[in-house]
Formats: sequence, structure tokens, C-alpha cells
Amino acid sequence: MSDSHLTFFSLSSSILALLLIFIFIFKRKQTKPKLNLPPGKMGWPFLGETIGYLKPYSATTIGEFMDQHIARYGKIYKSKLFGEPAIVSADAGLNRFILQNEGKLFECSYPRSIGGILGKWSMLVLVGDMHRDMRAISLNFLSHGRLRTHLLKEVENHTLLVLNSWKHNSTFSAQDEAKRFTFNLMAKHIMSLDPGNVETEKLKEEYVTFMKGVVSAPLNLPGTAYRRALKSRSTILKFIEAKMTERVRKMEEGNESLEEDDLLGWVLKHSNLSTEQILDLVLSLLFAGHETSSVAIALAIYFLPGCPQAMEQLREEHSEIARAKKQAGEVELTWDDYKRMEFTHCVVNETLRLGNVVRYLHRKALKDVRYKGYDIPCGWKVLPVIAAVHLDPSLFDQPQQFNPWRWQINGRRGSCSSSNGSSSNINANNNNTTTTTNNLFLPFGGGPRLCAGSELAKLEMAVFIHHLVLNYQWELADSDQPYVYPFVDFPKGLPITVQNHSYLS
Repeated sequence: MSDSHLTFFSLSSSILALLLIFIFIFKRKQTKPKLNLPPGKMGWPFLGETIGYLKPYSATTIGEFMDQHIARYGKIYKSKLFGEPAIVSADAGLNRFILQNEGKLFECSYPRSIGGILGKWSMLVLVGDMHRDMRAISLNFLSHGRLRTHLLKEVENHTLLVLNSWKHNSTFSAQDEAKRFTFNLMAKHIMSLDPGNVETEKLKEEYVTFMKGVVSAPLNLPGTAYRRALKSRSTILKFIEAKMTERVRKMEEGNESLEEDDLLGWVLKHSNLSTEQILDLVLSLLFAGHETSSVAIALAIYFLPGCPQAMEQLREEHSEIARAKKQAGEVELTWDDYKRMEFTHCVVNETLRLGNVVRYLHRKALKDVRYKGYDIPCGWKVLPVIAAVHLDPSLFDQPQQFNPWRWQINGRRGSCSSSNGSSSNINANNNNTTTTTNNLFLPFGGGPRLCAGSELAKLEMAVFIHHLVLNYQWELADSDQPYVYPFVDFPKGLPITVQNHSYLS
């Protein structure tokens, strides 16, 4: 056979093979069922609808963007966000389903820029066994027993340190004061840093710069907040590493002190984490423990003056606790005192529900998932929007109303000023029982990734409220309200004017 014949035969065989492959693929596509994606639109190339999704809006709403999308497409819709195709869920059932199937059908999937600034070993971005191990360390150190024996006292001491510095008729940023309280508490709790020390204040300055970058556009260019945050991150990690080196030296010399009781000492003694892993763990806990708790406290300070009856009931509850302690000759709050703050816990829940410190979570589908007839393709981003459930009028009666009594099974009627300044009665016994409401209430996420510091955050809020309502009256010194940027923040810092006033007879 000649070369030309061989060439022709080879070419014919190749064409036939390609034709057969094409037919096979075509038939396979024909037999493959078509995905039934939720309705929605993908927006601009690459950007999708990200700009509209991240546009600032009032924290007590879900924003115009989501309002319009839910009205047009329903509570489950498709979009393109953060450069990826996404399913957005304002559906309570789907949100629970996503969180309960963490690691099975879905996994955490934050934008790469978050991992770049918080660190690849941050609990926020870790998945799988490593996240489980890191979380176990945090839960061990934030155990119920430790909350009772160590942290309650520390929380009260740091609360009084801040509140006792407030002068009569003074005006200041309540948001800054809340951040001062939570930062000092976490710095002491994590690394035994005393408030007011030069190194503590220096660390706080670097942390403020770091936080501004976390909430900014991830542009690693000279002069940007993100670039400055990366520089501050490096400075903070060097500081933590120096503390680690010093602590290891003391342990080797047998010169350990009470510092071993902090998180850093505990991790060094009871874990096999590498230096890099410990640094990212400490930084992520400082971030999580400081930022979310401070915003929640600022939100309580913002909401309460608009609800005089809630303020009155709080003062009655805490005055009764304080009088009982005085009669017993006690000074410091005990765990029993904390458990008696029943209405306070309702205020804490309502603050977290209406303010929504954590608005939504980042997940991705690990498999093709079908829910309520819709398909969620493997690899797609999934965003369970917690705030949309908390502010859903079909699930919560008058959701924009600050109503602590909704968390009581047999609560009495309350009266709060509505958003337009008028007064409206709120029936605590609405259509939602406390049990049902709790199934819809996910301020700290849920499932295997439930926030490890959730109980500490509630403890901080309750103790701060206890001393605040017993010793001060306050009012907003300027119009301000919480906005989403995408983190919740007060544009003016929540300026308040306080008056010293003891409510103990």
C-alpha cells in the first residue's frame, strides 16, 4: 500500500472516529435531563450583580436589591455574585437544609480575598477535618464551665472599665466604646494583654486599620485600604508570634504564670498546630470575637431608646437582681444572676434578629442538589441569606418592629415606638410560638459551623446591658442608623449623650 493510500486511510479513520464521538456526545446531551434552575438573571459579564448586591442599605431591612429580586423571582433565585454563578436563598427551609448538610452537600466557600486577608488557616475559610479540629479547640476553651468560672468575671470587669469612664452629660461614639470593650476583653482572653497598656493600644491601632481593609474592596494596590490592611496583618502576626516565642521560652524554663490560662497558652500546651496555624487562629478569633459582639452591643444601645417599655422592664429585672445581691452581701454577678435575666435574653435575641450582624453566609454545592423542584448545580455558589428570614413578614409579625416580647411564650403586651415615631401595641403571643421562632432564628449560623463564640457573645451583651441600664440614661446625640457595607456599621459611630443615673433605691 502506498504512502498516499495510508494517509487517506488514516485521515478517513480519524474523521470517522471524531464523527462517532460527536454523535455520542450529542446523544448524551439529548438524554441528559435539563436543569430546572430557579428564575433570575446573571447580570454583567464577570461582575454579574455583585455591585447591586453589595450596595449599602439600612440594616433593619433586606435592601432594595433583594426586595426587588424576591418580589420578581421568589425567595430562591439565581444570580452571578463575586464572579461566580450563584443560588441566593431567602427561604427558611432551604437555609436550614444548607446548614444541616455542611460537608455533605455544601461546604464553606468565601471569596478568595477573605482568605487572603484573614489567612488560609482562619476558621472562617477552613473546611473539612481542619475546620473541625480548629473549632474543637475554640469550643474547648469557650466551654460552658469556663464561661461560668472565668469569662463571666472578665466580662463584668471589662464592662465596668468602659462604663465607669463615661462622664455625666458627655457625648461620644457608642460604637467606639462597644469596640473598646470587646477588643480589650478578647485581647485579655486570648493573649493576657491588659487594657490601656502601650502594646495593647498599638495592637488596637493596627487592628482598626486591618478591619477597614477586611470590609473594603479587595484591591491590592498602593494606597488602598486592602493594601494597608495586609500590612497591618503582617504587623499583628509578628506581634502574636513574638508573644508565642516568649511564652514557649517561659514554658521551657518552667516559669509559667497565669498567662497559660489564656487561649494562646492553652493552644501551645494542648494542640499540635503549627506556628502559621496558631497565628491565623488567634487572628480569626480576635476578628470574630471583637467585631460581631461590638456591633451587637451598639445595636442594643440604638434600639432600646425607641422602646421605653422594654427599657422599663429591663430596669425592673436588673434592679431586682442588684437588690437581691446587695441583701446577700454580694458584689460580682454570678451565673445564677445571668440565668435570671430572662427578659434581657429576649432583648438580646430581638437585637440580633432585627439588626442581623451576620447577613448571609457563603457556601457552594458539592453535588447536584434538588430542592422544591429547583436544581442547584454542583460547584455553584450558594448564599443562604439569614437576614431575609429574620425580616420575613410571613414568619415574624411586624418584622421591622423591635419587639422583645415575641420571644416569650406567655409574654405580656409591650408598647414600642414604631419607625415613623408613632406608638403601636405589640402582642407577644402572635402566630409564632417561641419554639417555631427558634427554628427560624439563626444569628450565629447553624449546623457543624455554628459560631463557637455564640454563648460568649450573648453573655457579653447581657452583662453590658445589666450595668448600662442600672447606671445610665442615654439618647442619640445625632441622627444615625445601622447600615450594611456589607458588614453592619453606624456611619456616624452612633453618637450618644449619657447621664449618670442610679436606678437602685
